[in-house]
Amino acid sequence: MILVFGKTGQLASALQRDARVRALGRSAADLADPGACARVIRDLAPRAVINAAAWTEVDLAEDAEAAATVVNGAVPGAMARACAELDIPFVQISTDYVFDGSGNTPWRPDSPVAPLGAYGRSKLAGERAVRAAGGTYAILRTSWVFSAQGRNFVKTMLRLGAERRSVQVVADQIGGPTAAADIAAACLHMADALHTRPALAGVYHFSGAPDVSWADFARAIFAQAGLRCAVQDIASADYPQKARRPCNSRLDCSTLQGAFGIARPDWRQSLDRVLDDLKGCTP
Repeated sequence: MILVFGKTGQLASALQRDARVRALGRSAADLADPGACARVIRDLAPRAVINAAAWTEVDLAEDAEAAATVVNGAVPGAMARACAELDIPFVQISTDYVFDGSGNTPWRPDSPVAPLGAYGRSKLAGERAVRAAGGTYAILRTSWVFSAQGRNFVKTMLRLGAERRSVQVVADQIGGPTAAADIAAACLHMADALHTRPALAGVYHFSGAPDVSWADFARAIFAQAGLRCAVQDIASADYPQKARRPCNSRLDCSTLQGAFGIARPDWRQSLDRVLDDLKGCTP
């Protein structure tokens, strides 16, 4: 059994398609209580643990950093320590927000970290706690997650594209859109591999290809969905948000492919599958 923390989020929903997964929601695992999450792992003694639960409200974290850091920092650390005690792999999901978004060179796993805001700092705290636990772990940084479940950019654009003739979308933030199903497959593969090759433990990057701006991603969504909605490019400064977003979210994923044989997926193909899933959900 592979234990997954999280049940209704994008990644957790995708992970539950694997029959080996047992997913725990907040009623079974209090994400504000690191000790409780660790006890669940010790009691269930799974084959591996994947933490797909997180504080993801980027703007809200600016006013609630302490709470976000418990969920994204202290809890993964407690989970990782419990996994180390049981000698089982632990996979933690992290984010491009641990970087400052400067330049235009893809970030490597060993690039200097410098979060712009509270969310990034909380996720970085989690990374450090997982590494300090001393067990077999994989930290997988990813970006721009989308799926047919939950709230995400693809679903927002589909809604707006059906309602409007044009939308304004930020064009100076560049990254790799990544389908939750692709992240789930990578996590499961890594958890299996770490059982037999614990030396592969470390920090890795995973994102869809090719890198694109949010504006061009929106254009692709409309084109693939058959929506006639124009996209007007705007700068980040024209769309102010409480938390700063990194302009450069490009991730160098070469070490993941070298270690685990996992290549960057084409997000356009993954987008087609998500659009098909959403059609199947239409009454």
